[in-house]
Amino acid sequence: MTAERGSLAELQGRYGTRHRWLMLTTVMIGSMAAIMSSTIMNVGIPDMSLQFGIGQDQAQWVSSSFMVAMTVSMLTTPWLLARFGYRMTYMACMVLLMLGGIAGGLSADYNLVLIARVAEGLAAGVVQPIPAIIILRAFDTSEQGRANSFFGMGVVLAPAIGPSIGGLLVDLLSWRSLFFMVVPFCIASLWMAVRYVPTTAPGGVSANHGKPTLDWRGLLLAAAGTLCLLNGLVMLHSGHYLGAFLLMGAALACIASFIAWQRMQMTHGESPLMNLALFTHRPFAMGTMVAFIYGIAMFGSTYLIPVYLQLGLGLSPSHVGTLMLPSGLLLAFTIAIVGRYSSTHPTHLLVSFGLVLLAMSFALMLVVNLQTALWVLVVFAILGRIGLGFILPSLNIGAMRSLDKNWVPQGASAINFLRMLGGASGVSLCGILLEWRLAVHGESLTNSAPSAARLAAFDDVFVILASVCALALLAAWHIREPHHHTPASLD
Repeated sequence: MTAERGSLAELQGRYGTRHRWLMLTTVMIGSMAAIMSSTIMNVGIPDMSLQFGIGQDQAQWVSSSFMVAMTVSMLTTPWLLARFGYRMTYMACMVLLMLGGIAGGLSADYNLVLIARVAEGLAAGVVQPIPAIIILRAFDTSEQGRANSFFGMGVVLAPAIGPSIGGLLVDLLSWRSLFFMVVPFCIASLWMAVRYVPTTAPGGVSANHGKPTLDWRGLLLAAAGTLCLLNGLVMLHSGHYLGAFLLMGAALACIASFIAWQRMQMTHGESPLMNLALFTHRPFAMGTMVAFIYGIAMFGSTYLIPVYLQLGLGLSPSHVGTLMLPSGLLLAFTIAIVGRYSSTHPTHLLVSFGLVLLAMSFALMLVVNLQTALWVLVVFAILGRIGLGFILPSLNIGAMRSLDKNWVPQGASAINFLRMLGGASGVSLCGILLEWRLAVHGESLTNSAPSAARLAAFDDVFVILASVCALALLAAWHIREPHHHTPASLD
């Protein structure tokens, strides 16, 4: 019987063992676009703030709106893949990401910029869990390290080089050019997706098999809880304490309702948005805890550091990009090496070592002052990125390797959701904490010249980020390598 055109079986028959590498390369390019869109805009936030006449608390929503949309949409990935298949889901995300980039670059109103960022975030969120699903289902355990290394190095190269190019573009053109950087990646990925991404769903079955239903109630509770949490944090900082506590209470109520609803779905044999049985596996439960905490530190610092270099030290966007380039390249190099050993070395050791380096890079920022040589900043940035290079390729794969292969899509969705929930909170918290500490030190980012008081405010936030990394160590040390599960293919 001839395999259906575009199905997993047909593509495997056509390309043989090369197919899984071609498919991974395709989603790697799309992930490069998604990750670049999440980080590249931070270089342009100061210029965008000046153009639209907005404060730091409003400007941080350029990052936060993206993060909120990406966080919530991650939960829909398993359902979308089962309902529409890999190819249709993936290509729709690439089209939405590309349109969001074009619309954001052409927007003349700040609200339209935020809408474009939400569209980009929705697309990026669905795409994020897909590579981990492919690596765990399509590659044997013996090959997962090599696949992880290949994907990790490739996906980091674009955001590593992106800030340098982005800084030059902001200086030469404007922040609008940053939106357009994702377009060529999306076009290339769409071209490859038609050829190498199967139309079938995870497991090799036809898409829409059994017409899986989406847990809309669970999705709405997750979205409402995320929005209430972030808005509550913002209102708490602005002094609207009653509204802040009401929103925080609503967020807690949404979380409790979400958990209760997921339990009810499982009890009645329905398909929950997040399978809570995943958390009965200790490596996965500890891995998600680390992912949440370190997401706060990683994404919070990704937002904070470009602002610190530009508004704290008075460097131009192109200077910022140049300073960040060596650390980005070393991050890609570190991932390439660590990724190869992520399937054979204890996950808790790799992740813990990375967290120590990341915490040190934040703590060392306290020695920086207005007279500090730029090479010192480069060294500190390199230290932190090497730390990330140990964490990124190890955490997801190590936490999910013990799961049954049928749970892998749910596991990838859940761990990415919690990491991004921490990230979205981290971006908001860093913006709020910075405004608070600036006020305490009698400073403001609206002043034209950097000052020692302004650096002291930034230092306070870096200390908090270092403490968050130290907290993640407690959970990371309890991740233990389980007995290896060896998925042979996507079938």
